[in-house]
Amino acid sequence: MSRCIALILAGGAGNRMHLSVPKQFFEINGLSILQYTMQAFQRHKLIDAIYVVAESKWHETVREQAVEAGINKFCSTANAGATGTGSLMNGIAHIAEYEEDNAVVLVHDAVRPLLPIETINSNIAVCLSRGNAITAIESQESFMIMDQPEKDHAANYIRTSHDYLLRESVLRAQTPQTFRLKELKAIRKEATEQGIDDVQSLFILACHLGHTPLYAAQGSSLNFKLTHPTDIDLFRAIVHELSPGFREDM
Repeated sequence: MSRCIALILAGGAGNRMHLSVPKQFFEINGLSILQYTMQAFQRHKLIDAIYVVAESKWHETVREQAVEAGINKFCSTANAGATGTGSLMNGIAHIAEYEEDNAVVLVHDAVRPLLPIETINSNIAVCLSRGNAITAIESQESFMIMDQPEKDHAANYIRTSHDYLLRESVLRAQTPQTFRLKELKAIRKEATEQGIDDVQSLFILACHLGHTPLYAAQGSSLNFKLTHPTDIDLFRAIVHELSPGFREDM
């Protein structure tokens, strides 16, 4: 079977968290968020290697934390870019130096530490059978499509809507987002040629460049992204409730 590679994007600053360190390096119960995330891939029998994208000043920290957490699948770090897309492009170029084109690459946010085994299984299986896999879950809410924001007399933004999306018509995308390395290299080349350097997500970039259709893999409500301080509180509560063996149960 093809080698399965985890590419963890850990280059964000996490300014909305108001923490003393980027949120991926924030510690809960003696482990950083990044260590929890690396452990999810370390414990999966089909994952062969783990690469991390991070700011250069954090490279040594990443290596040290990999050793501390027993992440023997960790290989190396790549330099983060000025944007999330830049970090993704750097990560693709980095793993291309070490891995074959046929490798299955699971691109994952460092700040989604509660990644279930079933989600990794689904990503690998769907990518092997269909060519790619985008982790997604069904929505429990319908969506308002926002008009262009307007300012009122007090310079506050007024948000209005004249249209909607029914929950049955949409899926909420998560990570991992999984492609063969050969296709990721093609996406990187096309994005570079077109000067695309700031897109919200790999699957949006793939859509924009015509690398479709995209196939949904099984997501999970546990696989949420730590974006706001309340997310840290929720993660801490889950770890406290399920420790010490919560990983083995996922």
